[in-house]
Amino acid sequence: MVRKKEKFSRYDVVDYLKSEEDLAAYLEACMEEAGDDAAYIAAALGDIARARGMAQLAKDTGISREGLYKALSPEGNPSLATVLKVVKALGLKLTAKVA
Repeated sequence: MVRKKEKFSRYDVVDYLKSEEDLAAYLEACMEEAGDDAAYIAAALGDIARARGMAQLAKDTGISREGLYKALSPEGNPSLATVLKVVKALGLKLTAKVA
C-alpha cells in the first residue's frame, strides 16, 4: 500500500489576527512570554502590522514600509519612539502593571 504524501501549509499567526481583540490579546500574550526579549516584542508588533497592512501602517507612522519590516523583524531593534508610533497607529495602548 502506497501512502499519499501529506502537504501542510506553513503556519502564520497573521491568518488568525482578525479583530481588535485578537490583536490586543496576541500582543499581551507576547509581552508576558517575552520577559526581557525586546526582539520578541518587535516581532509580535511586526505580525500585527502585517495583519493590519504594512503599507497603511507606513502611512500612519511616517516610517517607510521597508523600515517597518526591518525594525519589526525578529532581528530588528526598533527605538522606543518607533514602537510607540507603531502601537499608536495600530490603535493599541501599552500599559504597565505590577508584576
